[in-house]
Amino acid sequence: MDRKRILELTALYRDGLLNDTIPFWRRHSIDRKHGGFFTWLDRDGTLLNSDKPIWIQARATWLFAKLYNSVERKPEWLELAKHGYDFLVSHAFDSDGRMFFLVTRDGRPLRKRRYLFAECFGIMACSEYARASGDERARSRAVDLFKLVLRYHRTPGLLEPKVFPQTRRTKSHAMPMILLAVSQIMREVDDDPIYDKVIDQSLHEILHDFMKPDERALFETIGPNGERLDSPEGRCINPGHAIESAWFIMEEGRRRDDWSLIRQALQILEWSLRIGWDQEHGGLLSFVDVEGKPPDQLEHDMKLWWPHTEALYALLLAHNLTGEKKYEEWYERVHAWSFAHFPDREYGEWFGYLHRDGSLSLRLKGNLWKGPFHLPRAQLQCWKLLENMG
Repeated sequence: MDRKRILELTALYRDGLLNDTIPFWRRHSIDRKHGGFFTWLDRDGTLLNSDKPIWIQARATWLFAKLYNSVERKPEWLELAKHGYDFLVSHAFDSDGRMFFLVTRDGRPLRKRRYLFAECFGIMACSEYARASGDERARSRAVDLFKLVLRYHRTPGLLEPKVFPQTRRTKSHAMPMILLAVSQIMREVDDDPIYDKVIDQSLHEILHDFMKPDERALFETIGPNGERLDSPEGRCINPGHAIESAWFIMEEGRRRDDWSLIRQALQILEWSLRIGWDQEHGGLLSFVDVEGKPPDQLEHDMKLWWPHTEALYALLLAHNLTGEKKYEEWYERVHAWSFAHFPDREYGEWFGYLHRDGSLSLRLKGNLWKGPFHLPRAQLQCWKLLENMG
C-alpha cells in the first residue's frame, strides 16, 4: 500500500471515529437521569426504546475507557467510562455474581440468558476502566468475573443447556473466540498466568477442533471432540465470527512472533472471505451453509455492519504483517463495498442492516445487538495500525 493511500485511510478512520461515530453516540445515547447508555436509536438518534442491554452498556464503557487509554486522556472520556461502569456495578449483577442481559431504563432486571457474553463484555469494561482510572475495585471485579466465567463455562450443568446433551452434545466457536479476546485484554491488567493458559487452550480448540483444513472452513458449531455435525447447525459458517477470530489469532501471533499462528489465521481469513463474499451483489453474507444447502437462518443473506468492520481490520493487519498484495486487494474490495453502503451521510454513524443487494433494511442505528462497539473499535484499530504503517 503506497504512502498516499495510507495517509488517506488514516485520516478517514481517525476523522470517522472522532468526528462522526463518537459524537453520534455522545449526543444521543447518554442517560443523564438514570445512568448508562441508550442503545435503541433511530437513524437520527431518536430514542425508540429505553431498555438497556447490559452487554452494550459494557461495550460502551469499554470504548470510552479505551479512547482515554489509547487516544487522549480527555476528562470527558473518563467521565463517560465511569458513567457506564457505575451503572453496571449498580444494576447489572444478579445475586449469583452473573450479569443480567437486559434491564429497564432505571436498572430493574428484565432478562437473563444462558450464555456468558454479557459477563465477558463486563470483564472488558471493568478491566479497561481500571486501566483508565486506576480503580483497584474495578480491576478486582474484572478478575473475579473472569474466574466466574471460567467456572460456569467449565462446569457441566451450571448453565442450562440449549439442547438435551444426553441426545446431542455440541460446542460453539463463540466461547473459545471470546475467551481468547478477553484473556488478551485481562493480561494487560493482571499478571496471573491463567490468562496465557486460557489463550493457549482457546487457540488449540479453535485451530484443532473448529478449523477444518479439508473443508477449508472454520465452523461455528461442532461436536464436543471436534466432530462435524450433519445438520444445518453443523454445516453453518459464520463469516464474521471466523474473520474476527482470525485477527485475534493474528494479534497473538504478532505478540509472540509466531508465524505458525499467523499463517493459520491467514488461512481462516482467506477461507472465510471466499465462503462469505457474495459474488453477485458484493458484501459479506451473514451465514453460509458449507455444502451449499439452504441455511437455517432467515437472515442468512443480509449484509450486517459488523462482519465488514471486522474484515477491514483483519485485512489491513494481514497486509501489514505479510506485505502481500492479495490482502491489500481484498481490503480495497471490502472497503469499497462497505463505505458505499453502510455510512449514513446525513445523520452520521453506520446503518447496521442491509438487504442482500445493499439496499437499506432497517434505518435504526442501535438496538439489542448494535451499539458503539464494532464500528468504533475497527476505526480505532485501523487508524492506529495505519499510523504505524505510514
